[in-house]
Amino acid sequence: MSSFYSKKDNQISIHTNMMNEIKGYKDYIPDSITSVSTGDESVSIGTRSRINESPEQEAARLEKMKAAISTVIECLGEDPSRNGILKSPERYAKAMLFFTKGYQESLYDILNSAVFEESHEDSVLVKDIVTFSLCEHHLVPFKNNIAIAYIPNRNVIGLSKLARISEMYSQRLQVQERLTKQIAIAINHLLQPQGVAVLIESSHQCMSMRGVQKPDSKTITSFTIGKYKECRDTRREFFDLVRRK
Repeated sequence: MSSFYSKKDNQISIHTNMMNEIKGYKDYIPDSITSVSTGDESVSIGTRSRINESPEQEAARLEKMKAAISTVIECLGEDPSRNGILKSPERYAKAMLFFTKGYQESLYDILNSAVFEESHEDSVLVKDIVTFSLCEHHLVPFKNNIAIAYIPNRNVIGLSKLARISEMYSQRLQVQERLTKQIAIAINHLLQPQGVAVLIESSHQCMSMRGVQKPDSKTITSFTIGKYKECRDTRREFFDLVRRK
């Protein structure tokens, strides 16, 4: 394990000096990082209990959700007891729990010691990481295509972990802007690299199926730290590599 972090109560302890350099970091602190905060309260209160739920608690949660969904179906003017939708509350409840399973995961579990000493000093880029999220405003899906780059500072991370971190934060009630920052800041604090850049291109069903109903619209967000933020050429290289087929 890198000396930058250590296991403590199954969580990650980090140094705080780099956090203070990131404007607005308190709104985006990864919830497994505890040396500054117990987590990102804007997404964590009332949900982090799912990490350590007992089978009995899981069953109780599912039953509560099924009852609530039956009420919604009834309010739509349907009969929850008719044959075609009799089991829909259970199916939908299980689907929602799967769509938000990122609440049951932690950065430390995902990392699993997959940080290695390596002298590579140029960009490491992984792109076309496809994930799905639920918009926290309308509870409908949006699809993400994520590109992540970092410049190592003595340590590299297993490539699959970049996808796993993206999945964990994606599979929660989200907004694209926060998702972009959470991924970047998590990687920054796990590796303390020379720089991190994240770009996400998303298609939002809340824009396609309702409201303005623009099915071909795309939303692009980016977040940069360190050299990617400070150096125009390094930032341009990142965007050029993302565009390259």
